[in-house]
Amino acid sequence: MRIFLVRHGEADAEAPEGLGDEARALTAKARANTAAHFASLAERIGTVSLVLTSPLVRTVQTAQMLSTSLKHEGPLRVHRCLLPDMPVGAVTPVIDEHAGENIILVGHQPSMGALATHLLGMQSFPKQVSPGTVIAIERPDATEPGVAPAPAKLLFFASPGQQIIDVLQ
Repeated sequence: MRIFLVRHGEADAEAPEGLGDEARALTAKARANTAAHFASLAERIGTVSLVLTSPLVRTVQTAQMLSTSLKHEGPLRVHRCLLPDMPVGAVTPVIDEHAGENIILVGHQPSMGALATHLLGMQSFPKQVSPGTVIAIERPDATEPGVAPAPAKLLFFASPGQQIIDVLQ
């Protein structure tokens, strides 16, 4: 199973008048830069069966751009487990439900870094997870029911405008 953790692109600093943080949209610059970043990663990511996103506007916009870059025609679903204030463990049942598939989870920071740390069995994540970052992780599926799968490994870490990292130091 491959899991792609994606932090949403850079959002407007101000929420639209009368609305809260959940309504903040991506900036015009972020839409252009993030779309180009995702297009450069499309071959590395390949085919996915599901794109799952937080319900906040900026994450839905990011998920739509990523789906377009990948020419993904499958489901793009919104899930509360990816909201900014949800604990890391909230997404575990969703990941387990899609064992054996390649999935994308679009969320927020510090959640995406914390989830990467959890999946990779690290004490802390050694890189800054800036807007638009993609963290690709391969997690072996459990071979027996009730048995935890082998530890996951990093496939790549790709932050916009930076060189892709294949090994975390």
